Amino acid sequence: MNSNFLQTPIVYLKGVGPNRAELLRSELGIESFQDLLQLYPNRYLDKTQYYKIVQLKDSGADVQILGKIVHLKTIDQKRGKRLVASFVDDTGQMELVWFRGQKWIKENIKLNEPYVIFGRINRYGGTFSMPHPEMELLKAHQAGLKISMQPIYPSTEKLSNSGITNRVVSKLIQQLFLETKANFEETLSQELISELKLISRADALLNIHFPKSQELLAKAQFRLKFEELFYVQLQLLNKKAVRKQKIKGLAFDQVGNTFNDFFQNHLPFQLTNAQKRVIKEIRNDLGSSAQMNRLLQGDVGSGKTIVALMCMLLAIDNGYQACLMAPTEILANQHFNGLKELLGEMDITIEILTGSVKKSVRKGIHERLENGILNILVGTHALLEDKVQFQNLGLAVIDEQHRFGVAQRSKLWRKNQVPPHILVMTATPIPRTLAMSLYGDLDISVIDELPPGRKPIKTVHRYDANRLKVFQFIKDEIKKGRQVYIVYPLIQESEALDYKDLMDGYESIARDFPLPDYQISIVHGKMKAEDKDYEMERFVKGKTQIMVATTVIEVGVNVPNASVMIIESAERFGLSQLHQLRGRVGRGAEQSFCILMTSHKLSSDAKIRLETMVRTNDGFEIAEVDLKLRGPGDLMGTQQSGLLNLKIADIVKDNQILKSARYYAIALLKEDSKIAKPQNSKIRKTYINLTKDKAIWGYIS
Repeated sequence: MNSNFLQTPIVYLKGVGPNRAELLRSELGIESFQDLLQLYPNRYLDKTQYYKIVQLKDSGADVQILGKIVHLKTIDQKRGKRLVASFVDDTGQMELVWFRGQKWIKENIKLNEPYVIFGRINRYGGTFSMPHPEMELLKAHQAGLKISMQPIYPSTEKLSNSGITNRVVSKLIQQLFLETKANFEETLSQELISELKLISRADALLNIHFPKSQELLAKAQFRLKFEELFYVQLQLLNKKAVRKQKIKGLAFDQVGNTFNDFFQNHLPFQLTNAQKRVIKEIRNDLGSSAQMNRLLQGDVGSGKTIVALMCMLLAIDNGYQACLMAPTEILANQHFNGLKELLGEMDITIEILTGSVKKSVRKGIHERLENGILNILVGTHALLEDKVQFQNLGLAVIDEQHRFGVAQRSKLWRKNQVPPHILVMTATPIPRTLAMSLYGDLDISVIDELPPGRKPIKTVHRYDANRLKVFQFIKDEIKKGRQVYIVYPLIQESEALDYKDLMDGYESIARDFPLPDYQISIVHGKMKAEDKDYEMERFVKGKTQIMVATTVIEVGVNVPNASVMIIESAERFGLSQLHQLRGRVGRGAEQSFCILMTSHKLSSDAKIRLETMVRTNDGFEIAEVDLKLRGPGDLMGTQQSGLLNLKIADIVKDNQILKSARYYAIALLKEDSKIAKPQNSKIRKTYINLTKDKAIWGYIS
């Protein structure tokens, strides 16, 4: 069956028609035969066994029974009526119940004829009943396609209400198999099929929709998951290879005076081995003729900024300018001040450009940027404006948190004749699984050790009943001259409630930590920006010892003297949020603490989150657990939830298959970089169709 036939619009499948076609498109995104074929079931009901009424148990299971309807009656109830049928076999009697669609059932049901019914069993008193059973006359049941296990397809309320039930979808897929004669083209090479002992594509598609046995279903799932992940990896790896060949980069071929002067005379501390390794990886990129596109991952406080600065100095040594783009003004200012402090007396010009920079100052910055006097420009989205023109931009560092999209990255590219090298930094550890899929086209560097002198933060979980002991601990730490954060959750839907929690908390803290011995700052979303800044400033300067806040302090506040982080109602935070908040302390040389406060009522997921936080400080391990709990969609934030538009594979559950798919994709491209050898012709054809149909951008943000 050629792949063009599968592109036939779904409206032409027998049994669909214009109305159903529109519903399938709007509700499930099904536009063609191919889309319907790839609507894979999300679970299966085993219909291999027929139960007798005497064997029924109150287990809430779906079962299949053979019997006859001997009597029908309508019963009035508080709201409307219900239709009840007496259903019997040779071992006993039970009831079938309908709350809707009664007229149709009354008109169409045949008394005393053998039926096969299927559905979930309920028990009232001593009587078993089955609400809204699936029913089929035994004659039709025996004549139909033998499905031992019944697939349950994804659906929506609108589809069910419009009569497109699971049974209808199943019938449409049977029709599709008839019209295509189940003759589906192979998409993998014979070599891969033999090596991985895969079943053919046609067998896999038949057994995913109409499995003959549990064993064949498992083989079909493995085959289709592998294939899907293999082509995602192939596209990513190929895109990376093409970029390295085609997009010529600026070669930074010398390590000059600026870099060496900084390294020898201005480094505030010894670089860790991880930092040295990452700088070496980046230097190799910058020295080659290809354009660098690298993702630098490292936990809060692991020293990414120093690495970024040393790369900027390499650009300057080679006669280029550099820029650093951050998501918010607070962060941009913090980067700017941090870089200025690191550069000290060095002869390097650095400026900051954000929305609040005055027009007159802006004009000067634009001029110095264009005539090349300015070496480094730090800023927010303001750097992307067309008015911002560099003389020769060589390196753009992007500090994400907000993930600048592809369109914005390409704006930076166009700031120069030859695209600048790009370094994306992230403090959100991205699990290796996800990085392989989302950033498979970027090279990845990881700083996986903290600078010397940093002690790991001690994390404990305490219940509300221990509050007095926790307050005593805070007093002891403040006596030592330390500062404390107390953070309350803020969730949009319950803002009024959260605000009340915050104010109640603030009042009880003010009672336990009275003036003049203690000074307390408070920061929350309802305050004016200047009031927030004033309170933040007081805490940063050490004028207040306690900062009571909602999660506004999550982003980029650096107070080395703050050594205790108390998180109230910690069960209401996600893992990545807890980890980010914990990263606000532990920035000085003192031992720091994170105390997770909760009530005794905890869901099982909340328990796992808290145990994970207490057990480890490793951001990658935390991200892996987070990914398992929340799934890839949520992890990347809602706007990215369609990030991996996969039909059957799940990059978390199918982690091992993903690794295997990547391994074989790498091996294939190594041996046959153009995918041109005759033995790979099927892979080549599928690859071309996929990239023509929807580019990898469909999968990847």
